[in-house]
Order: sequence, then structure tokens, then C-alpha cells
Amino acid sequence: MDEALLRSLTPSVLTVLVRRGADFAAAEDAVQDALVEAVRVWPDDPPRDAKGWLVTVAWRKFLDAARADTARRRREDLVDEEPAPGPAPAVDDTLQLYFLCAHPSLTPSSAVALTLRAVGGLTTRQIARAYLVPEATMAQRISRAKRTVSGVRFDRPGDVATVLRVLYLVFNEGYSGDVDLSAEAIRLTRQLAAVIDHPEVAGLLALMLLHHARRAARTAPDGSLVPLAEQDRGRWDTRAIAEGVEILQAALARDRLGEFQAQAAVAALHADAPTAEETDWVQIVEWYDELTRLTDSPVVRLNRAVAVGEADGPRAGLAALAELDDSLPRYTAVAAYLHERAGDLTTAARLYAEAAKKATDTLERDHLTRRAARLNTRLRH
Repeated sequence: MDEALLRSLTPSVLTVLVRRGADFAAAEDAVQDALVEAVRVWPDDPPRDAKGWLVTVAWRKFLDAARADTARRRREDLVDEEPAPGPAPAVDDTLQLYFLCAHPSLTPSSAVALTLRAVGGLTTRQIARAYLVPEATMAQRISRAKRTVSGVRFDRPGDVATVLRVLYLVFNEGYSGDVDLSAEAIRLTRQLAAVIDHPEVAGLLALMLLHHARRAARTAPDGSLVPLAEQDRGRWDTRAIAEGVEILQAALARDRLGEFQAQAAVAALHADAPTAEETDWVQIVEWYDELTRLTDSPVVRLNRAVAVGEADGPRAGLAALAELDDSLPRYTAVAAYLHERAGDLTTAARLYAEAAKKATDTLERDHLTRRAARLNTRLRH
């Protein structure tokens, strides 16, 4: 069973149902039911036309649900419009569907959550982790969004800012999560950049390229996580870095600074350093100051504390960290790193062990566990 194929076909199938008159919530349920049916049937009886099969089955699932709902019996005349057997047109509607999900009737946060779940293929748990909220809270948010758009005609697409936020979160999950979605996010952002002349679209594309350029060096041959400072920079994709820097410079020249451009500037400074020791941390702190002004994000402030620790020494970094809420994800890991840099190995080892217990990502958990074990070994000798 090719799960990647199923994920890639989902947006187009969902678009077909919406265009044929299905409200979004019912269409998404029908598509999910069709995917379950595909997992059951395809291993023994694979279809010649995967998309056509999914469209047909999803439409039938939608009609079955419509018939079962007495308030929607008027939809029964749609039976005559069932897609005819045969190949479905190969049209990529994914980016359009992102805009449709960013509907004006939804708040930006609800639109992002709904799109990540329905189109991006992320689980509710993954989305909740990205938003730093409990899974139950995110489940309620997605349910409310579905109810809001139920019956709404999708003839007023949402704004660029919401779509950019969705693409950014999809890329982040693909870059560090359980499902590889980063290449798809880059593809869609390239499409968006080709049709919309906006510096933040360019900033996001540059950010994605600069991060993706380091991907091959992020893990060791045994699959373990390699921190940025320890990565083999010879494995970085210099072509992607050059493209990202060029796109970023053109965007910054327009003097309309936004969050994604500032983040890309930080990534470019890391990419520009021949070695970790030559990283221009002073400039990075300045860019984090800009990001703090633009977003006031606690995650940005956490990253800024690390940069301050590199630019002005670990004690300065710990002072910056002390101003933040210690319940922030990765707060304990950052504290451990700064204490290790300050020479307090006993505290660092304890904090690394605590951070490992809190980590939700397997690679990060193993990395933190190894750091704690390494320091404990040093302390015993």
C-alpha cells in the first residue's frame, strides 16, 4: 500500500467533491472513508486509475451519508451526477484547496488547523504539538471549524497570510516529524511564489530551502540526531543554499520585513558560516530581536536565549532564559545546554534527563538521553 500516493491524491479528490456540491465537512469525512476502503481493498485488487477509484468511492460514501440524514434528502438527485468510470483528469488542486480551507468565515488559527488536518495529512496530535496546546483542545478547535464551514459555499478563498502559516507548519512537521511533508510544502510554496509577488511568500520559500539544504546532515548513519554545530557542512546542499539566499536578498531589498524573511535571515547566517565557531551570533541575536518585535512568540524568545548564550556567554543566555515560562516545550533542553556551556555539568546532566522525558520526538528524546549519559560518565571519572 503506497501511503504517499494516497496522501498526494487526497486534496484533488476532496476538491472534486466540494465542486460537486458537497459541504466541506461531509466531503472530508467521505474522502477519509474512501481512504480506509482503499487500504482494505487495494492490496488484493489495485485499481488501474487510483484517483478515479477514490473519487467514485468517496462520492458514493458522501451520497450514502446524505441519504442517511433526513435534513439532506434533497441531495438525492445528485446520484445522477456520479462520476463516470474512467481516468480522472490529472489536475493538481492542492494549492487551491489550501486557499479554500482558509475561508473568511474561519479565524486564522481555525483555518490553519482545519487545513493541516484535512489537506496536509497531519494528525490532531501533530497539529496540537505545533500549536503548543493539548490534543483535546485542538480536536475541539478542528470540530468547531468543520461545523462552521458545513454548508458554506467555498467561493471566497482565504488570505495569503493564513495559507503561508499552513505551509510553514506542514514543512516543519515534514522536516522534523513522523511524516515526510517538507518536499510537498516546498513544491506548493514555489507554486505560490510563481503567481503571487509578495515578499513574505519569497521569505517562506527561502526559509524552507535553507533549512532543507541541511537535511542530509541532520542525522548520523545510525539514524541519531546531529546538532547543527556538529553537522558535516560538506553534506549541506550548496545549490539550495545559494537559491535560498538569492530569494531572501531580493525579498529584503523591498523593505517590507516580515516574520518569514527574518527567520530566513537567521538560517542564512548559519548557512554562511564555514564552521560553527565562525557563526555570526551577534547578527543572529539582532534578527531574533526583530522576530520578537514582529511576533512576540515565546518560541522565538527561547531561540533568542540560545543565541544570546552564544554571543554573550552562557550566563547571559541563562539570564534571558529566566525571563520565560519554564513550561515551554524545549525550555528544559535549552537550560541543560546553557548549563553545560557554563561548566555546571551536574545540573546539565539532570536537566538533559528531564528534557528527554518531556520530548515528543523520538530522535530528540534519544539525543537528549545520550547527552545526559555522556555527562554522567564524565562526572563519574
